[in-house]
Amino acid sequence: MAKIADLYYKADPFQIIEEGFDPNYAKVSESIFSLGNEYMGVRGYFEEGYSSDSLVGSYFNGIYERAEVSSQNYKGIIDYTEFMVNSVDYFYTKVSLDGEQLDLAKVKINQFRRYLDLKTGVLKRSFIWELQNGKQIEIMFERFLSMSDACMAGQRIRFLPLNFDGKLNVSLGLDFTRPHYMTGKNYFTCVEGSAEEDSAAEKNSLTEEISKAEENSMVEENSQAEEKSLALEDSAKDDSLFLIGTTKNTGQKIASMCKIDVPNSATGNIEKEENKIAIAYQIELKKQRETVITKVICNLVCKKKDESEYKKFNVRCEEKWNNRANFHYDQLLAESIMWWKEKWKESDIVIEGDELNQQGIRYCIFQMHQTYHGTEAGTNIGAKGLTGEAYSGNAFWDTETYCLPFYIFNNLKAAKNLLMFRYETLEEAKLRAKELDCKGAFYPIATISGRECCSLWQHSSLQLQASTGVAYGIWSYVKLTNDVEFLHQYGIPMLIEISRMLVTRGDYNADGTKYGYYGVMGPDEFQMMVNHNCYTNVLGKLTLKFTYDVMKQLKEEGLSEQEIVNRYQVSSEEIEDFKKKADDMWIPYHADTLLFEQHQGYFDLPHVDVDAIPIEEFPLYHHWTYDRIYRNDMIKQPDVLMMMLLFNSNFTIDQLKANYEFYEPRCIHESSLSPSVHSILASQLKKHKEAYQFFGFATRMDLDNYNRNTDEGLHTTSIAAAWMNIVYGFGGMRADGELLSFTPSIPETWTSYSFRIGYRGNVILVEVSKKEATFQVLEGSDVLVKIYENEYTLDQSKLKLEIPC
Repeated sequence: MAKIADLYYKADPFQIIEEGFDPNYAKVSESIFSLGNEYMGVRGYFEEGYSSDSLVGSYFNGIYERAEVSSQNYKGIIDYTEFMVNSVDYFYTKVSLDGEQLDLAKVKINQFRRYLDLKTGVLKRSFIWELQNGKQIEIMFERFLSMSDACMAGQRIRFLPLNFDGKLNVSLGLDFTRPHYMTGKNYFTCVEGSAEEDSAAEKNSLTEEISKAEENSMVEENSQAEEKSLALEDSAKDDSLFLIGTTKNTGQKIASMCKIDVPNSATGNIEKEENKIAIAYQIELKKQRETVITKVICNLVCKKKDESEYKKFNVRCEEKWNNRANFHYDQLLAESIMWWKEKWKESDIVIEGDELNQQGIRYCIFQMHQTYHGTEAGTNIGAKGLTGEAYSGNAFWDTETYCLPFYIFNNLKAAKNLLMFRYETLEEAKLRAKELDCKGAFYPIATISGRECCSLWQHSSLQLQASTGVAYGIWSYVKLTNDVEFLHQYGIPMLIEISRMLVTRGDYNADGTKYGYYGVMGPDEFQMMVNHNCYTNVLGKLTLKFTYDVMKQLKEEGLSEQEIVNRYQVSSEEIEDFKKKADDMWIPYHADTLLFEQHQGYFDLPHVDVDAIPIEEFPLYHHWTYDRIYRNDMIKQPDVLMMMLLFNSNFTIDQLKANYEFYEPRCIHESSLSPSVHSILASQLKKHKEAYQFFGFATRMDLDNYNRNTDEGLHTTSIAAAWMNIVYGFGGMRADGELLSFTPSIPETWTSYSFRIGYRGNVILVEVSKKEATFQVLEGSDVLVKIYENEYTLDQSKLKLEIPC
């Protein structure tokens, strides 16, 4: 792997620290210092403005827009796509002093320091601004997104004049003018509103203001240019601001409001521009006396274009607006910090002897909780989370395979909500199946709303792993939680529809003996339009078998055939067909070599020595013709090996070794998801040095900008894979067998490490040192597990075992 760390941030066990400002890292740092709370996310941009290259990104989970794509007049190819839209800049700030505008791309600063406290979720930035006239002022910006009340955020600015008295101009507001970075277009339009500057205006109903905006939005909807996609209404009362927008095409609403606290001596005036509202203050500064401004923000969204939902939204806005006197910065911050304290108690991983990876894994855990923690059902995890616009904010098939394990063992509510997104978008998946000439449900390879958003037919039409990934997620969640109620109410309807798709998408070979999938693309996206992809066939087989077994269990529990038909609209004949197709599924396995052939004919492909490819030819998509990539046995990311990780207990150690040693040299790791899978399996095979080499950039993929694209946003699913790399890799945990099992090892450079997992209402602590592994139930009852192939019952006493050589 020709990937090199770009070490920039200072190592610290619980902080990400930038000392000294380097403009070359500005956009990378915007991604690294992103904040989120699942409900909303904001990049770490300079709120006061930065005239050099910057992505001022503010996003809300599930708020998106649509754009047409070139019609190709072929059935099954999408005609429009959806993307997570850049939204309101609620940290909008402008600062000027003696005619100079604060802009770090232009002014002179020193002692710049920015740090993100992973314990508290607070981002701070400070520097000394030296004006042309010699005046110096120390400024500190502080922000956070509340984890205890997801619609809330806070901003605090401190000004300390070091050598002068004077007047400072500060504008604070709400700004919808930011363009969508990926297109360079502004997707917002305004409807004229009013700004109230005195307290008498409190008598006006906010609901009336919102209603006016809705009416104006409807009038404007058919007349505005297609690029413009938000209608807005605004108002301001005393030191409070309010701005509301409606997406033109999807009919979604965003309401942003804030309360600003400034010194009593400050004078303020309302500033209104198109799509923006602010209050401009003039503040008296005294030498060596600190002045503090706080701003508490509340953001509310309405995702459904529905009159009843609009009414509920209006009520919520009214309640929050009328309650803004209780927007207290310190109280909100304290509650959020307490949330983080509890989360770290539950999910921390401690590494002794490796400062960089200790920082790295805590950053990964922090970002996983920021990205998703069960705020609401019906949302998913985009490939970049809420940190950037790459991949258009779409969620992919790796949500259930890479992200779900973290939440199953750290936050069951979040795990269930991820699967509920798939249930709530089941109807869209059924429509997609019809477009592809299938029955049942065909889940999209890339999506925000449940609709397919990938315009590349070779991905959207040929990849079945989004659907089988959903089935895998249901199987894994139910197996590890015993949540039978979820299975019966939500899981079975999804499984039936996925199985219907699988029996109509597949077919038998010419002599009618082998069932499988033709014209597909597996996880390895360097092999297109192949037949009998091993991963696809195995996951199809196991999905069909799981569905059959679940329905069989219902009968054994006393549910009659007619009751099953009435409840799930599936006949016994159809269920039996699921079993037949599963039994007839052909798996391309060669018993003499123990190898699973990645797809039919893969072994006959021309060989490419991936280590001989010059480093300047990466990434290959930018330097090789598209068809050249598909003409050899080079692998983008693990395919057969991914299958062997997901269902690890189904394979012998000899099979694992043979396939690892065959496929690993052929993998080019063009996906950030790839190295962790290889590291986990290398640990299992006791290839410890190799495991650690692959692990080398797992926790620091983004911190050290290994792929040189962190500026586009964080690699969220790769961050989840880093957690798996430690727990499943070095910890040797497996959850697919009859018992939860562990085979811990420890990297040579580490002194010790420990992690905690939640399992069926119990909290298990695993501690590993050079000589022994210790297991203990911290909360809950006794747990039967397998450790180094032997069964043990864990309880609240410590079980100590020697680590085998």
